[in-house]
Amino acid sequence: MTTLQIIPKRYGITERKKAELDALELDILDAQQEVEQYRAITESLSAKLDRFRSFLAIADSNRAKALSNKNLMYQLAQSAHDLLKNSDITMKSTDKAQSNTAVLAKKIKDVMDKLIYCAEMLDKLANLVVRKKALNPLISDDLVSMIGKAGTDANNAVALTLIALKSSFAAQAANMESEASASLAYLQASELYQVLVSNGNSKSQTITVLPADKDKCLSSLLNGAYATSQIVYQKMEHACDLTAEQLRHANASLNVAQARLKALQTGLAAGNAAALAS
Repeated sequence: MTTLQIIPKRYGITERKKAELDALELDILDAQQEVEQYRAITESLSAKLDRFRSFLAIADSNRAKALSNKNLMYQLAQSAHDLLKNSDITMKSTDKAQSNTAVLAKKIKDVMDKLIYCAEMLDKLANLVVRKKALNPLISDDLVSMIGKAGTDANNAVALTLIALKSSFAAQAANMESEASASLAYLQASELYQVLVSNGNSKSQTITVLPADKDKCLSSLLNGAYATSQIVYQKMEHACDLTAEQLRHANASLNVAQARLKALQTGLAAGNAAALAS
């Protein structure tokens, strides 16, 4: 605050001049008060703008984190969708393999029954030929040997078919275990996908993210969090812009008030000089 210069009374100063100087001093006091008022306003707005800018930086950081979480959720949902699709393919393949194995086992059983019947017939024929050979030495030994070998081969075929049937049963048991594992994997993948992205159709080939107010899946929650962070950032940005505009106007008013004060002080100094010189 500028100290007012006290003019000593002199014989040559008129009452009118003195009144003008006194009025000028009062104007200076008013101008000084106005300057201090605008200075306080600018300091307050400047501090407010600094706070808002710090809040804006925090809001921007939160918005970036929310966007990162949203993108990570989408990648996780895509992985869960792929897992669900692969589990579905595996389960269907296992079901098909189980059906094929059951059909194969039935066919092997039919073949084995026929081989057993053939082996029995060959065994009976071999016994008959041996008895006939005992009664008729003219029967060829090669025929006896051939029939015996055919019976042996038939018995061996039955044994091999039995092994194949046993293997088919083992394959069926393994398929049943695989089918149970595939069904469990599909169920768990479906539940995971529903938690991440619940769109009412877990077999969909595309990922549909519902609005946060219609579902409580993770994607909706993270989308809602990102939308909220966007709103908060936009509000803080608007607050910063508004405060910066207010500060600009306050600085302009302060500059005008300071210029007016300086002009009044200059006028007072000139008036005092003129009074002293008179």
